Amino acid sequence: MRIACAALAAAVALAGCKTTEPAIDVGAPAQTPAPTAPRFDTAIADFEKADKAAMPPKCATLFVGSSTVRRWTSLKEDFPTRTVINRGFGGSTAWEVDAYFNRIAPPYHPKEIVYYAGDNDLSDVPARNGQPAIAGRSPDAVYADFAHFMALKDKALGTTPVYYISVKPSKLRWAIQDKMTAVNTKVKALADKRDDLVYIDVVPVMLKADGTPKDIFVEDNLHMTPEGYKLWAPIVNKALDAGQKAKAPGC
Repeated sequence: MRIACAALAAAVALAGCKTTEPAIDVGAPAQTPAPTAPRFDTAIADFEKADKAAMPPKCATLFVGSSTVRRWTSLKEDFPTRTVINRGFGGSTAWEVDAYFNRIAPPYHPKEIVYYAGDNDLSDVPARNGQPAIAGRSPDAVYADFAHFMALKDKALGTTPVYYISVKPSKLRWAIQDKMTAVNTKVKALADKRDDLVYIDVVPVMLKADGTPKDIFVEDNLHMTPEGYKLWAPIVNKALDAGQKAKAPGC
């Protein structure tokens, strides 16, 4: 059956024959050069120091990404049936998650990976704390960075499934919501072609009836309050419970 499916896919590109083999996204744009060197060596070193003191168990649920992940301090309570590992760091970008991939994912041999990053990439970042300003990247560039994350995952972790949480709407960055929607649309299309990727849409639950962001943000109007994470938790739990066809090797 697998051989027949592969043959059909080769003969008819649009036949929709979906296998558990990692798909090659020929429509993904090439990565563009990173705007600056990765900025979070200290945070990653802190993870490694903690691992030396007490290495998390293999086959856990690994959360990776930006400060939206780092600030999700209720992960254990929100996912009580899972062993969770939080490896969100700083105000990181998708390309920085790629840059540190080998230090934040393969060492844990996770059962599944929950990914959130991208909104920091799309926005202009002013110079601060001795770091240079960073111009916002295009939706195509952010998508290319995520596609590269999947390629890194394929190489290091095989068919380990990835759950992509959509780039969130926020009050601070509402003016560039169209860019976030563009990234989300591209990733959803990729997920439709892969058995090892699920797109989790948290955007609708974060919006009021008039289509603007709910009052679920702290003073910076970017990071969520506990109420925001309470909206996310059941949606992510439902996706994880549903699972994927692809499974992590050895888990």
